Amino acid sequence: MDREPNQRLAALMAEARATNKGLARRVRDAAQRHGVRLGTTHVSVQRWLDGAGIQAETASYVAEALGAKLGRRITTSDLGFAGLTMRPAPLGASYATSLADALGVLDGLTQLRPEEKVSASDLLHDNEVDSAVLSWLVSRPDGLPTSGAGAPRRVGMRDVAAVRTANAMFMRLDFLFGGGHGHAALRHYFRQEVLPLLNAGYSEKVGQALFTAASEMGEVLAWTAYDVGNHHLANRYLLASLRLTQATDDRMMGATILANMSHQANYLGEVPRAARLARAAVEGGRGRATPRAQAMFAAHEARALASAHDLVGASRAMNEAERHFERADSATDPDWLAYFDEAELIGEFSHCFRDLERPADALRFAELAVEKTEPQYARTLAFCRMVLAQSQYLHGEVEAAITTATTAVREGESVQSARFRHYVSEFQRKISPHAANAAVRDFNDHVRLAFADPADE
Repeated sequence: MDREPNQRLAALMAEARATNKGLARRVRDAAQRHGVRLGTTHVSVQRWLDGAGIQAETASYVAEALGAKLGRRITTSDLGFAGLTMRPAPLGASYATSLADALGVLDGLTQLRPEEKVSASDLLHDNEVDSAVLSWLVSRPDGLPTSGAGAPRRVGMRDVAAVRTANAMFMRLDFLFGGGHGHAALRHYFRQEVLPLLNAGYSEKVGQALFTAASEMGEVLAWTAYDVGNHHLANRYLLASLRLTQATDDRMMGATILANMSHQANYLGEVPRAARLARAAVEGGRGRATPRAQAMFAAHEARALASAHDLVGASRAMNEAERHFERADSATDPDWLAYFDEAELIGEFSHCFRDLERPADALRFAELAVEKTEPQYARTLAFCRMVLAQSQYLHGEVEAAITTATTAVREGESVQSARFRHYVSEFQRKISPHAANAAVRDFNDHVRLAFADPADE
């Protein structure tokens, strides 16, 4: 039976000005970003044009390749491959090949709710992360889009100031009440207010400031998703925001995003990945980041190495962080970095010594972190109190540990943070051998009441 030529694929290739060989190469590259090796050649493309069948997974890579070239979303049906049963590649699972693609990913992500849980298999794989990091490290700024030059709306510095003000407000909410409190509103704001600005018209100066502010807000979006426990959303927000920093050559924010990816990987127990990402942040920000930012990057490397029980490496990284922080006041930092103060650095060190199982040092630094952390950083204070409790327990002070943990739960009751609940549950696991102790039973009852769903009351 004669096959019908695939006119839809031919039309899209013509629009994209893609040759058979060119498309074959792009399809192989798209598959490679997902950790898949394909043997697609110009002969394969010609067979599809002649009406031959195609594997569902391969079709998704063809759609991704042509979509990146055309700057819009392409489906397998658009390609003339109808009736395929397939599971599309997860949204934002690779480093966007173009700025338009990154904006499309962000538009799609902001339509997803963090309570829509996904399986661990939907998290980014090592090859996807490593490919993205390498792409960013070797990238050159690709400039801002010019398609909005004739747009009816012109963006000005007042618009940028509004975005920065909103971002500062959402950051404050995040520190005070946890990511669960502001994520939904921030997601709506980014989609309804920020994305339209990015697609409008602006001067080069305004565009640079606008995209910088957008990447900063994208980082907060990622952080709030991380804090509520949706790691699928968080790492994709981080990846898309990393791509935005390439457009403006904002190496310090890009390196900060890599450090945040390291923080998340460490939290999830992906210790080798956490160490690689932290080192990438150190190298990516070298010569472009302020001393305060460099201290933060080194502290994240120390956290990862401490989780790996590498005392020598973690000590080196902590000393490096301390040396950088001593020069923190020698440069002007962006407002979003103000949270990384002395108390934050000390808190990071307390985590390191806890994970290295050095009770005396962990206790000393945790006590100092609790003492120095300001009330406006309520979630951080709750974390520090829990690390203090864990350190007291490691030091053999069971009763003191339970008292400290009880204070942390009472004071942090309004913090909507899956991470804080994880700290508490980990502490409960550690003290479980003392289940017969009345203080332990009282603490477990207190936790149950504090974290009870209001709908169940």
